[in-house]
Amino acid sequence: MAVAEPPSYFPRLIEDEVYYCGFTSPKSYGATSYFIRRQDGNWLTDSPRFNEHLVERFEAMGGLRYIFLTHRDDVADADLYAQRFGARRVIHEDDLAADPGAEIVVRGRDPLELAAGFTIIPVPGHTRGHCVLLHGKFLFTGDHLWGDDSGRSLEAGSDYCWYDWAEQTRSMELLQQRRFEWVLPGHGRRIKLSADRMQAELAELIGRMKLPPRLDQRV
Repeated sequence: MAVAEPPSYFPRLIEDEVYYCGFTSPKSYGATSYFIRRQDGNWLTDSPRFNEHLVERFEAMGGLRYIFLTHRDDVADADLYAQRFGARRVIHEDDLAADPGAEIVVRGRDPLELAAGFTIIPVPGHTRGHCVLLHGKFLFTGDHLWGDDSGRSLEAGSDYCWYDWAEQTRSMELLQQRRFEWVLPGHGRRIKLSADRMQAELAELIGRMKLPPRLDQRV
């Protein structure tokens, strides 16, 4: 039987000052959120459940400067964290209805470098306004992309595409222009591969996404 991890384990280090927050929220269907510690201002990607333990840990680690919201489904308690820390919420204009008070609105389809080392890439598909965040070797993917159960390959899900599967496929091709080693999703398994292997797996996934659904049940 699995043993529940105590609250003191969170946020839990993944690698290089990127942390798994825990405390998932039913408001975001249990989506995972991540904390990124930076001297020039910390980031939260998507929102965990508002929790005083996390608040205390975030305070001890330097607070929050930005709260990046990948898409409308995973907003959860972002407004409460923004109020507590004076953080600026970031969301795409096409999903803005989910958090209309967001301080920074991403517009259009061009990548945006909001701060040094942080690039927001619009990837419509799962929702119209879905975006991913690239930070060095880490790609925070929301519901766009995740690792399969084996931890050796990549997956996306047409069954969970609320906007347009063809758009999501085209969006996936944009990631072939980027180098990264980690996929850190909101749902599904996180995965680390070499940058070359990640690109190979991404190309294989895109090929499967282009097949008629009846010919491939994996995507």
